[in-house]
Amino acid sequence: MSKETNGKTILVATVLSVVCSIALAAAVTLLKPIQEKNQELEKQRKILAAAGVLEEGKGTPDEVNQAFKEFERYVVDFGDGSYRKISLEDPFDMRKMSKDPAHSIALTGSQDLAKIRRRSNEVDIYVLRDKNTQEVKELVLPISGYGLWSTLYGYLVVKADGNTVVGITFTEHAETPGLGGEVDNPSWKAQWAGKTIYDDQNVSKLRLKKGGVDPNKPEAVHEVDALSGATLTSNGVSNLVHFWTGDLGYQKFLAKVRAGGL
Repeated sequence: MSKETNGKTILVATVLSVVCSIALAAAVTLLKPIQEKNQELEKQRKILAAAGVLEEGKGTPDEVNQAFKEFERYVVDFGDGSYRKISLEDPFDMRKMSKDPAHSIALTGSQDLAKIRRRSNEVDIYVLRDKNTQEVKELVLPISGYGLWSTLYGYLVVKADGNTVVGITFTEHAETPGLGGEVDNPSWKAQWAGKTIYDDQNVSKLRLKKGGVDPNKPEAVHEVDALSGATLTSNGVSNLVHFWTGDLGYQKFLAKVRAGGL
């Protein structure tokens, strides 16, 4: 009798486990599209905030979607800075390309300031134009690099002069809350507005300054306060910005923009 009872208990437990597993798998499958849609919405919301289109954290889904439709999308070739226009819905995926040796390059130790190992040959950027004149207002440039615990993915927004920063945002990271996680702090991000990337010799100078920026020094135009208590994350942000605005990043493209391109 005991063996029969134990057998039934095991059978019931097994059936329940299988049913629960199937239900969980089904829930994950059904919820994945919703999660991906919400992630994309949040990414767009952060881009719009960095570009000064919407206030940080504001905007209904409809407002965000409508505002984002005002952007144009281009693919930039890092090799020569050339570019071509694509649709907002184009499946171009920079991350996938960076893993494909046919569409990316391996970075040497001295090149890999951002610690990304490989860089895709092309990148997709967003462009915002003036509604009346159709002249370029802002460029939204993807950036990424390793901090303390994670790779930070985000966007650097630059004015049409190809040199003045409008804003910065990070859409993905796993840095320590209250320390490196302060890259999400609106007050810190606000410091980036108006900073310049290049000096008179077209050398990238934008960086984080440990101990705070001295506004009386000429280099202050290129500097943002480092994150308090988060030296490694601050170094990571400085390095990734320096990489992506350098010769292996957007430098050639931005030079074309400054020369009157796009």
